[in-house]
Amino acid sequence: MTPIAPLIETFLRDTLACQRGASRHTSDSYASSFQLLFVFAADRLNVKPSALTLEQIDAGLVSAFLEHLEDERKNAAVTRNVRLAAIKSFFRFLEYRQPAALEQIRRVLAIPFKKTDTRLVPYLLREELQAVLDAPDPATRDGIRDRAMLHVAVCAGLRVSELTGLKVDDIDLPSMSILVLGKGRRERTLPLWKPAAAARRAWLAIRGQVATPEVFVNARGEPLSRWGFAYLLRQHAATAARKQPGLAKKRVSPHVLRHTCAMVVLQATGDIRKVSLWLGHATLTTTEVYTRGDPTEKLDAMEAIVPPHLRRGVFQPTDKLIELLRRTS
Repeated sequence: MTPIAPLIETFLRDTLACQRGASRHTSDSYASSFQLLFVFAADRLNVKPSALTLEQIDAGLVSAFLEHLEDERKNAAVTRNVRLAAIKSFFRFLEYRQPAALEQIRRVLAIPFKKTDTRLVPYLLREELQAVLDAPDPATRDGIRDRAMLHVAVCAGLRVSELTGLKVDDIDLPSMSILVLGKGRRERTLPLWKPAAAARRAWLAIRGQVATPEVFVNARGEPLSRWGFAYLLRQHAATAARKQPGLAKKRVSPHVLRHTCAMVVLQATGDIRKVSLWLGHATLTTTEVYTRGDPTEKLDAMEAIVPPHLRRGVFQPTDKLIELLRRTS
């Protein structure tokens, strides 16, 4: 029996972080997936997570875990696929290190990903967005910080990791721009709208001298976490819902702010390439999803199309007596 704890530690610390150079966010996502898997396996097998062995994590248990995610935790198929991707990555790592378990490994790798629906991206209407941006109280320190975070997040279309990882040195005050280290270690420089730049300057003026280089910090002077920002956003969305009741029916997440920025840029420019550059997408294929959610794109297409003509004709109703006899015959 092969203990799984040393293997997963080697995979996360050496292979994933050092050899592959995965980002901290990728490592955190993988660790979260394995935590859920091992807690499920320990409960199912009635052992401690640290006592689990590789032989116990077979295809049957992994499949049961994936069903547990959807049935018990109510995770979407997309989340299920993310967890399965992490598990498969680990088992590919094991292929050349545990040859005795090769058949078991191949069965796990053969588990298919589930097909997912391609839905329209959720985003906020202009009035709803303004209500969320106005929700923080500018008369308090936390309110000034939150107002700056929301404006910068929307203006630059930042992922939550890009927002919380933004450093003071990444800000160029004269040009009112920021340097963003995005997904895949791709850097991009983005200008800020005047309201976003003003909100950012107001926060930096009262941020004070703290040890951490990150721009947005909590009350203890520590970097604000992605979960902390998501919590604050939910609070401000609930406040904004008093003015815009439609927000109560929407799930306002950090990524919804990114989608909202993309729709604003698309509607202002009509150029999907500019949206792709703004968001830092690697290819235009990723950005095309926003054209499906923008109704103005369809309206422009309708105006440019000459539709087929409608055949003319006049309807003549049948004689009432004859129609009655037909129905009764």
